[in-house]
Amino acid sequence: MKTVYKKRILGIIIVFFVGFLVVTCRLGYVMIAQADKYLKLAKNLHQREREIKAPRGNIYDRNGVKIASNKAVYSISVIYSQMKEKARIVKVLSQVLQIDEEEVKKKVYKNSVREKIKSNVDKVKADRIREYKLDGVKVDEDYKRVYPFDSLASKVLGFTGGDNQGIIGLEVAYDKYLRGKSGKILTLTDGKGIEIQGAFEERDEPVPGKDLYTSLDVNLQNYITQACEKVKKEKKAKQVSMILMNPQNGEIFAMANVPEYDLNEPFVLSRKVSEKSSKKQQEYLNRKWRNTCINDTYEPGSVFKIVTAAAGLESGKVRPDDHFNCPGFRIVEDRKIRCHKTSGHGPETFKEGVMNSCNPVFMEVGARVGVDGMYDTFRKLGLFEKTGIDLPGEAGSIMHQKKNVKAVELATMSFGQSIQITPLQLLRAASAAVNGGRLITPHFGMSLVSADGKKEKVFHYPVKKNVIKKETSETMRELLEAVVSEGSGRNCRIDGFSIGGKTATSEKLPRGNGKYISSFLGFSKASRPTIMGIVLIDEPVGTYYGGTIAAPVMRNVFEIALPYLGISKDYTVDKKSE
Repeated sequence: MKTVYKKRILGIIIVFFVGFLVVTCRLGYVMIAQADKYLKLAKNLHQREREIKAPRGNIYDRNGVKIASNKAVYSISVIYSQMKEKARIVKVLSQVLQIDEEEVKKKVYKNSVREKIKSNVDKVKADRIREYKLDGVKVDEDYKRVYPFDSLASKVLGFTGGDNQGIIGLEVAYDKYLRGKSGKILTLTDGKGIEIQGAFEERDEPVPGKDLYTSLDVNLQNYITQACEKVKKEKKAKQVSMILMNPQNGEIFAMANVPEYDLNEPFVLSRKVSEKSSKKQQEYLNRKWRNTCINDTYEPGSVFKIVTAAAGLESGKVRPDDHFNCPGFRIVEDRKIRCHKTSGHGPETFKEGVMNSCNPVFMEVGARVGVDGMYDTFRKLGLFEKTGIDLPGEAGSIMHQKKNVKAVELATMSFGQSIQITPLQLLRAASAAVNGGRLITPHFGMSLVSADGKKEKVFHYPVKKNVIKKETSETMRELLEAVVSEGSGRNCRIDGFSIGGKTATSEKLPRGNGKYISSFLGFSKASRPTIMGIVLIDEPVGTYYGGTIAAPVMRNVFEIALPYLGISKDYTVDKKSE
């Protein structure tokens, strides 16, 4: 019995010792190996976290002019567990911030960790609230986006939301670089969550966003906006849009969509709209913010003849001195498709057909090239893809499926009807046609610079080379220069400068509604283009021919832009006339 008893005592001792050893090891593991973990949990239990907003990166034009920056503002919030005079807090915040008392009361009496009362509060109001020394009321520094030039390039820049995040335009396209990283303040609290006065605060500093340098030029942007506003008023047009771009590398100097809107007040509604439903109000705002140059497609009309001409020359189906005849129309299957000159141009070469913007000539060229050849050129010039511009919401082209293209569709496509593309797609295709055959990527973003002035990133964009032959491109430049010097685009002619271009007058759908888009695409120098622009006048009243009302707008812009960009005259008037 004694032996059994001894064994039991020994077993109990062993079990107790093993248990003690396990507990000791576990405590050692918790206290040593996991000390940091449980210290963090303890801190979380007795720490209050407050965010420190990071300043958003600035946006600059190509010359270093600031076009988007920040203004110091304040964010007002309340912490339920720390408030001692809730009724007084409601009254003070309501009066200073000019917010309805009931709205403030709901947030003050809500049993939550933290409730934001209002953002973007100016310094004067923030200081007044501080003077009351209200327990549980926090006044934290914040930032508000400001735009020094108000409405300039509004549909390109875009704007930010209440939390300073990008909403549309470049602000959202580059948001991940511009927004920075918020910091935080950790304050010690007691078991009830009340901050301990005089306790040490931990601070994690914010990281400012990176500055974005763009290809925009404030001076050119301002000038084309004024030019668009002037013609919009004169022609009582619905809208006027314009783009200026370097066709060699895709850098966009300016992009205007008039009417623009005030970037500092992007949500302002007109009186009529403010009385309508929230759905109608949002529809109005969406239209107001819309960038027609990239978000909308249209039938380009005769400017598209640049593409057809390139297809004809590239395929070898036409040469500049080939002869045609225009009786004022062309019969295609059962359709009689007219030229804009109903009496006809009579006998003319292909070069003269381009200068005259003659529909029957281009219908003939389209027929010679054929559906396969035309669609192959469309593909090479990027018309079946988006341009890749660094702005959100770019639209794609609307084209017939190749199998559905018959003789009539081929004929109308050849002079820019029955297809829809964006103005920027057309500008990109025309650039490839005259820059030696390189399909560039239109863009605004140039580089990123950190808050301490260090250049961190230079943006590079895809270029497709040799999409058409250099010889084809050279001939296209010569033909389009003749359009301006002697043909339908002569209203863009400027003495001393070689300019190429193409006019267009496209009827909006449905046909016969009397609404048109008048446009002109031009470039200079003709021998090596370094600036290309397109202007579109939507629904002008009265005279609506592109050569009559759109070409002069581009001429006025070029008269300023060419010398400004250092593009010198390349001939004298006397020599040109010889």
